[in-house]
Amino acid sequence: MRRITLDDVANLAGVSPITVSRVLRKPHAVSPALRLRVDAAVKELGYVPNIAASRLASARTHAVGVIVPTLYNVIFAEYLFALHDVLVAAGFQVIVVNSRYSEVEEESAIKALLGQRVEAIIITGTHHTLLSRQLLTQARLPVVETFELSPDPIDLNIGMSQEQAGQTATRHLIEGGFRRIAFLTGNLDHRARSRFDGYRAAMEEAGLPDLQIIAEKPRHSSVALGSDLFALTCDRGKAPEAIFCTDDNLALGAMQECRKRGIRVPDDIAIMGFHDLEFAACAAPSLSSVITRRFETGKLAAEKVLAALTSSLRSKDQQIDLGFALIPRESTIV
Repeated sequence: MRRITLDDVANLAGVSPITVSRVLRKPHAVSPALRLRVDAAVKELGYVPNIAASRLASARTHAVGVIVPTLYNVIFAEYLFALHDVLVAAGFQVIVVNSRYSEVEEESAIKALLGQRVEAIIITGTHHTLLSRQLLTQARLPVVETFELSPDPIDLNIGMSQEQAGQTATRHLIEGGFRRIAFLTGNLDHRARSRFDGYRAAMEEAGLPDLQIIAEKPRHSSVALGSDLFALTCDRGKAPEAIFCTDDNLALGAMQECRKRGIRVPDDIAIMGFHDLEFAACAAPSLSSVITRRFETGKLAAEKVLAALTSSLRSKDQQIDLGFALIPRESTIV
């Protein structure tokens, strides 16, 4: 077995390799009859163009690198869908790399993407190693940092204040009359840490003691983890009056554990989620949460990249704050 080549397609179609190349690159520039002949040979042989060779022969790769911290969490599904929706429609290939919440692995991902000569990089977060920041700066290509705001963006920054969102969510619980408010998280990444900073600021502002963070194991956020963390909270002593979870998966798990233990939500305990995933409004009771505009973030990041790649004019907006919104529902309203 050997790889089917351009010459094989040319021989079967009865044309030159240069003609086959022209048909594949610019199908509308040749006659319909010639295009049908070459297309038939391509399909019969199962020929796949050598993209690497095409990139070497051209200054363009039409590839955009995207780095996310995990492929496990559904939080990034809408974001990636929006990126693909915009970029693929414009003729770009999207190369997604998982950094696994590690700045060291993110650094390796940046090197790998730059080695593949991507034309832009869209990256989740604003915290990077010094070398990563240097690589992204010196690459002189469009870079978009997303999901949080940076005091010193590398290029373009699209996100929201995670700390303000955490503070707003905690204030909502305080204003509901709750005083013993716990903060539940699994992976304490930079964004979760910023939400905790907001939680702590709101508690201090109200003159309340913040309860200990529950982060026993750096596990992927899940409903099962939320159940385990809430059980751990209860087993340690007096249960809190309310809990603020770093995402809706943990919140749903905590609600399930409450049901097992006969704890009523919100009569005995209030539960606040984060991200407003699809199930939040459908849960029983419905889950209070904070809307994070993930689809809009991905769509805008892709559009800004396309604008930078197709125009000599770069965006004047170095930072775009998409904000957030708190949605109060049954889980926090007594």
